[in-house]
Parts: sequence; structure tokens; C-alpha cells
Amino acid sequence: MAAAIDGVFPATLQELVKKSKVLVVGAGGIGCEVLKNLVLSGFTDIEIIDLDTIDLSNLNRQFLFHREHVGKSKARVARESALSFNPDAKITAYHDSVTSTDYGVNFFKKFDLVLSALDNRAARNHVNRMCLNADVPLIESGTAGYNGQVELIKRGLTQCYECTPKDKQRSFPGCTIRNTPSEPIHCIVWAKHLFNQLFGESLEDEDISPDAADPDAKEKDGANGDGESKDDEKEKEKGEETKEEKEAKEDTANGNIVRINTRQWAKDCNYDAGKLFNKFFNEDITYLLRMSNLWKTRKAPVPVQWDTLLPEGSSGDQKDVAKQHHKVWSIEECAQVFANSLKELSANFLKLEGDDTLAWDKDDQPAMDFVAACANVRSHIFDIERKSRFEIKSMAGNIIPAIATTNAITAGISVMRAFKVLEAKWEQCKAVYARLRPNARNHFLVPDASLPGPNPNCYVCASDPAITLKIDTKRMHIKELRDEVLVKTLNMLNPDVTVQSTGSILISSEEGETECNEGKLLSELNIVDGVILKCDDFFQNYELSIIISHFDAERDENLFEVVADASQLKPKDEEQKKDAVESKEDEQKTAVKRSANGEGDSKDDGPSTSKRSRPTEVVEEDDDDCLVIEEDEDQADVVAVATDKLSVQSPPKSGSKRKPSEVIEDEDITEILDSSDDEPAGPTKCKRSRLDESLSNPVEVISID
Repeated sequence: MAAAIDGVFPATLQELVKKSKVLVVGAGGIGCEVLKNLVLSGFTDIEIIDLDTIDLSNLNRQFLFHREHVGKSKARVARESALSFNPDAKITAYHDSVTSTDYGVNFFKKFDLVLSALDNRAARNHVNRMCLNADVPLIESGTAGYNGQVELIKRGLTQCYECTPKDKQRSFPGCTIRNTPSEPIHCIVWAKHLFNQLFGESLEDEDISPDAADPDAKEKDGANGDGESKDDEKEKEKGEETKEEKEAKEDTANGNIVRINTRQWAKDCNYDAGKLFNKFFNEDITYLLRMSNLWKTRKAPVPVQWDTLLPEGSSGDQKDVAKQHHKVWSIEECAQVFANSLKELSANFLKLEGDDTLAWDKDDQPAMDFVAACANVRSHIFDIERKSRFEIKSMAGNIIPAIATTNAITAGISVMRAFKVLEAKWEQCKAVYARLRPNARNHFLVPDASLPGPNPNCYVCASDPAITLKIDTKRMHIKELRDEVLVKTLNMLNPDVTVQSTGSILISSEEGETECNEGKLLSELNIVDGVILKCDDFFQNYELSIIISHFDAERDENLFEVVADASQLKPKDEEQKKDAVESKEDEQKTAVKRSANGEGDSKDDGPSTSKRSRPTEVVEEDDDDCLVIEEDEDQADVVAVATDKLSVQSPPKSGSKRKPSEVIEDEDITEILDSSDDEPAGPTKCKRSRLDESLSNPVEVISID
């Protein structure tokens, strides 16, 4: 081991490596490489934690695992493999979630350094807060394809993981998914929702039935929301049955259109493939066709019937079809895969006890087969291009292929940064970005010029964290405030919320204590404009003040928006005018410095997030998920870096107007602005500092000395 050999490291660093206690969070593509590097470097006291198990698809890039390890704990197998490099090392493995209450602030305090190699934003946010509270340096890393990044997070010295705003998560209105899909991704999302309706954790926003409240189906040219003519309405007024009412009664009699619950209905049908197929792909489509207004400017869907695809007596048990991952299945083959996967999933679901459900996983064979088959059948119905199972898997998980070389480079930089952290050489711990193509200086590894300081408006690491919450208090329930705002958006685990003026408890982390409040609207409990809420997450040792700012949200509009700077709450028209003026002034001042790449202001006033009332969201997940958006070949030294995949929107602020997907560039400056709403979710906006305008001191890349 390197630290055991005199002369490899300076004497001081050699002793620090031997005595240090290190935590590795994540044992995936980067985590395996980090663990290997730590052991070979001479670290002898290491702990590693990961909840995941080894999948066959991991073996092409996670080299501590082999075929015989499939299905086993990643953390435990990684420990066993790493010990083969140095049997004298002390490595402790935890097959558990790092967000578990077993791993609180005191757990993190016992480490000299934490290296993060996580694959999701919620866990990264949590580790960020734990390390801030424990005052333990955190080295955050991530990769996406050929791109990667490594950055240091230290309390009071650098910005934390949540200091910079996250990209808005790509989402689609519920009516688009349910009524009028036009892209393959719409059908894939619908298929995933169908899986959850039948076997998974079902959400109200994930209903897959036709949406009769679709605004496009409302009265136009003499028709109402259900596509009925005014003559039909007159007949109703006379008490006569319309054609649609008669058909609805017939459908009700057949037990198909009107039912209590999709899951219960499917169970009552004994998961009969023919009945379910006809319900989702024939009867629901026929119901959509009655909304005639939807199809005046769109091509109408064409229902398909089970019997026409798999006539009675034909065999639908051709399991080899599902193994053809790169082939675009025919509709008949999709029906076969639908039947086979439905049979397997229903059998697994019925084995569960109580309220347990199945979780959709792109690496679960029947779950992936089910989504691929359903998505392609729906695409066929709406005349949308069908995709292969392989393509659907990539789109369903928004997978960016993991490159083993990038993982190895990123992990190597992480451990070299660990050496600098142990020596407290903070100025040599600048963020580093690995890129596919070299920049103008022919560098593949590009470091920041300096350490970005904490964002004073950050609602996590600021001295007195506070946010303004724009929210429709007349439509938001207390349960939604807890689940959607505090947990999903602000990343709390077990929040307690009190009203500052009265001291009354609104939300309690104690089970059942405030359950009676969950179904009430905020306005019913007098949570109105101007009220201040005090939030406390004891486990995260995190306190936050929330100032309520009420607004009336329209249908399908954001029900809430988190704003870190009060200046962002100005009236929209006034804000736009001022933004336009200031943006023009800034352009004139900096025109000489800017290249042809774009324009805009770089100042960030803090993170801001939003939540739609009824969106259908595409959540990005990958094994090691940091996204670096590459520049064109003629746009050297422009890079946009990202470390995650959850949705956070940064609304306009009072300064210069920030335009989507714009990058400011001159010879020595790179500035990252918000990306387009159409971009996939996940990138974290990393603000790159200005380099020294003098070229007399060339950029230092990486050195372990």
C-alpha cells in the first residue's frame, strides 16, 4: 500500500492517511473505484454504506463485482473485494440507507472525511446536511457518460450542495399523458403510471383513465367538455337519454368503464390479460373519441381489440419475444409480452402482505417488459413511433450510459482531493470537471479558479435559513405541505411545523399527533398570507423559517414555489420591465467581454423550486449521475455541470433577466445559467468563478503535492 512505503507521500501526509477514518457513501460505479483507490493508497479505517444490491447490468463498470455476486449487497461485496488488496485494512460495510435514523449527525462526526458517490438527489441533500452539521469535509462526485466532476463542500468555506439552484424537472400536464400523447415519452410515462395503478404505490396525479376535465375538451363550436353537441344538451334538459348516456349505461353494465378502483377491478378480474387489455386500449380509447373537440386538430386514436391480436386459442406464451431488447416489437408481440409480464407481476403482487406494493425498477425484467409493451401499444393507437425495449428502458429511467473510464478518473480525482483535505490545503481543493473534449488550453481536466463561497441566501447553510413560500393556501392541504413542500422539495425527513405567532403545532413528526390536520386546507387552519411557520427537522438538526405568500393558482398552474430571495416576489409585469432595462444595460457594459455564445447575467440570488398541481413528472435516475453539458467544437471552454436529477426551478429575480440554456463566455470566464424547461431534469447549476485575466499564471490542473 502506498502509505506503507516511505517516500511515496510526504511524511506528514503519510501519517494522516494511516490515521484517518473515512466514510464512502455509495458503492456503485464511482464508489467501487473510490474504495479501491483508498485501500491502495493506504487508508486502513474505512466504512462504506449502500442500500442497493448487485444487478447483472452493473458488471460492465463496477469491477469489484462478478457474476456470482448478482443479487448480493453492493457494500458487503465491495468490502470483501477491497480486502483482497489489503487484508490488514479495517473496512466496515452497511447494507442500509444513509437516510436511516441510525446514521445521524453523531455518526458522521466520527469521520475525518466523507466521500459521496450517490445516485439520487434526496440522498445527496441529506448527506450534505449531515456533513454541514457534523462539520466534516465532504467530497461530492458524479459522472454522466464521458463527463464528470468532483467538488469540495466544507461548512463556512465553500458553497454547499444546495446553495445553487437545480434545473426544473421535465414534466407534462396530466391531460397530455391521459388524453393526447404526441411523443413516445408520453406513452412511456403513462405505462409507468399504469404499473403503479395496478401494482405499485398509486398517486392521485398518476391516474391513467381519460381526463374528462381536459380544457381542450371544453365547449367549443357547440360542444361541451365531453364532446356532446348542444342538441344533446337540449335532449338532456327534456329528460331524454343521449346516445352517450345509453352507451355509458351499457359500459357500466359490463363492469368496464365505471369501476370503484383500477387495482381492485383488475384483481376482481383475476388479472385476465384480455379484459385488462381491452379496458386500457379499447374501451378507454373509445371513451376518448367521444371528446370530439380533442380531435378537431389532432389525428384521432384507433382502438385495438385483444381478440384481433391474439385470437382465442392462440398461444401468447412466447417468452423469447421479450428477450429481443433491440427489436421493435410488433403489436401482436407487445400483446404477448403484456400477457406474460402481467401474469408474473400479478403473482408477485398477490404474494405481498398487507399494504405492501411492488416498486417499478428498470432492471426488473417483468416490470420493464410490462412498461415496454404497454407504451408501444399506446404509441400504435396514437400513431406515434414505437421504440425497442432497450430504447424504452433508457427513456423510462433517463439513463445516460455510464463509462468505466470516467468513473475511474473521477474516483481518482476524489481521492487526490482527499489528500489535500487531510492536509487542510483548502485552496488546492478547487472543483474539477472531466470532459470529453479538451478546452482551448488543451485540458481534459478543468479546475475552477477558486473555491465558491457559501450562498448567503441558501436555505440550508445560511446563518438564519428562511424562505418565502408562494402557495395557494385555498387549495393546498396540510398533508401536501408536508409531503410535497417539506419532504420532496426541501428534503426534510421528519419535519415538525409550528405557527410562530400562536405556537400551535401544525405538523408533528410524532406518529398520529397531528393526523387530524392532514386533510384540511391551509386556509382552514388560518395559514394565510403573511403567516410565518417555524420548521424543525430534529434528525437533520435543521431549522427553517417559512414566510407564507398566498396567490390564487389556476388549473394546472404551480400550486407552490419556494423563493429564497424576497425580491423575487415582485409583480411579474414590473419585474419583466426592470429585467429588460437592466439586461440591456449589462449587455452594453460587457459587450466587449462576451463571445458569440450568449448573453445574460450570472448573479444567483438563491435556489427556488416549484410544484405543479397536476404534473406528470419524468424523474431521472442513473447509477452515477452528474451531467456535464458539452460545448460545440467551436465553442471551447464552455461547460455546464450537473450533479443530480430532481426538479428545482429558479424563478426570475430582480437583477438582470436570466435566459434559459445560456452560457456567457469570454477568454477566461465561464458562467452557467438556467437550462431550458425542455431539458431533462437533473443538472445542478454550478457557478464557475472568473479566472485570472492574466495568462501569466497558467491554470493548475491537478497535483497531489
